[in-house]
Amino acid sequence: MSVRLKVLAAGLAVAAACGAPAMSAAATSLRSRVFADGAKLKLSSPDDLTLLGDSIFAGFQNGVGAQGQPSTTGNRDSTIVEFTPKGNVVRRWRIVGKCDGLGADPATGRVVATVNEDGNSSLYVINPRGAAVHYRYSKLLRHHGGTDAVTFYNGSLLISASAPGTTGASAPQAAYPAVYRVTFDDLTRAATAHPVFYDEAKATNAITHKRTKLGLTDPDSSNAVPSFVPRFGGEFMLNSQGDQQEIFLKGRSLTVLPLSTSVDDAAFPSDANGSLLVTDNHGDKIYRITGHFRRGSALVADTPCNANSAPSTCPAPGFASNSLAELNLRTGKVTPLTINGAQPAAQGLLYVP
Repeated sequence: MSVRLKVLAAGLAVAAACGAPAMSAAATSLRSRVFADGAKLKLSSPDDLTLLGDSIFAGFQNGVGAQGQPSTTGNRDSTIVEFTPKGNVVRRWRIVGKCDGLGADPATGRVVATVNEDGNSSLYVINPRGAAVHYRYSKLLRHHGGTDAVTFYNGSLLISASAPGTTGASAPQAAYPAVYRVTFDDLTRAATAHPVFYDEAKATNAITHKRTKLGLTDPDSSNAVPSFVPRFGGEFMLNSQGDQQEIFLKGRSLTVLPLSTSVDDAAFPSDANGSLLVTDNHGDKIYRITGHFRRGSALVADTPCNANSAPSTCPAPGFASNSLAELNLRTGKVTPLTINGAQPAAQGLLYVP
């Protein structure tokens, strides 16, 4: 799944990134309540979230398959919903396919949505005051898969190259891009995907500091890490969900952080008293989490059942259901957080200051 441009800001002392005492909890006294109920909206499977100005956008997949296959009811459309900060619906757009990635471009005031994470992928560009315009990729995607997360980073639109090898050789492959920079031709409604780095690129291990060759099989979510976050502030972050890794791009240099478990989306609180929106894809709800957040902490959706090592029947012993957690950016350890109230099976995250 699923990010996207999150409107983020964060700050912590530089000492925290340089061997200072262990970080305190990411948040305390967390409480959950429903922000949007898919059943009441007659929609299902919310996934990705993004913020444009004061408007919150969410993608509901409505049971569509990962390559655009119809749902059990024959539906082929996802729905993008614009909400006010209080959860009131402003507008809806129907787009063909399974919406996996959603991101907002503050420079143009448009929202970009990707559809079909495993294959037959394309994009939609949404004018919040107008229509959703469909764009097809100008050439066959070089990783023979689909596309997922949308992140606007340093003026470029970056999209993760998900499900590599769906129609080709199994991943990883040196010739398979992990991330594309995408540009649009508004006249032909074509999108061109330019490789940024590859599934077997060289990277520095963030823990051992040794050079290693990546072997990515599951590029998924992505984020622009706020400049004030310790260690990786200002960098582009790609999550390889099944591989239990976060890959960070700075200029042309790559760093890989091995994780203690599989995670999906991430968010970085910019202030103590904002709120975190969390999608529960299977529960058909979006939750608002409030409490006292620690600025600059890394919140993630803990997804053990999405690890490559997970059993085919999951949850299972040692592989719990999705939950909200904190990621330690120094060690890669993922620690579940305690929430009072309903426990969302976390997937997409968005911090709202």
